[in-house]
Amino acid sequence: MTRTAESGEAEAFSRAAVAVFRLNGRFTAAVDRLALSFGLSAARWQILSTVTGESLSVSEVARRVGTTRQSVQRIADLLVSQGLAVYLDNPAHRRAKLLAATERGAAVKREIDSCLAELARHLCESLGGEEEVHRTAEMLRGLSGALSSVGTGDSPARPSTAIRTRWPETAAAFPKG
Repeated sequence: MTRTAESGEAEAFSRAAVAVFRLNGRFTAAVDRLALSFGLSAARWQILSTVTGESLSVSEVARRVGTTRQSVQRIADLLVSQGLAVYLDNPAHRRAKLLAATERGAAVKREIDSCLAELARHLCESLGGEEEVHRTAEMLRGLSGALSSVGTGDSPARPSTAIRTRWPETAAAFPKG
């Protein structure tokens, strides 16, 4: 691969990363505005949504939402203190309790989701329709899947030794081999 192609790929990926970070910030701000009137933040809504209809351990919630167990634990404790979620015994693991939405939590989630549906209609319309939104979501899922394989040994393209040498903090994420 030529140096120009490499820099073009790096530039394209950098632009994509910045766009995704900006999008995440805007999604978070929009959900925060909607959820605030129900006493929630976007983060609390996300965790509550994950455990509405399905009881999960805090570790499983963290894996599903892509954050740390500690962050989820803090939010789970807040949801429980608000009466929106409860901890249940876990038959598979005595110490790892399951988190579940209460009836009140499920009702709050439904109300927020109703508000989000109006936002979704507006966004679909401004983005060219539902099919375009589906294509965008598939592309984002593909990018997420590709990134999740980096460092697992499943990725066909691993960084060169030069990259591992320049950024030693990433060396553990990209094992030699």
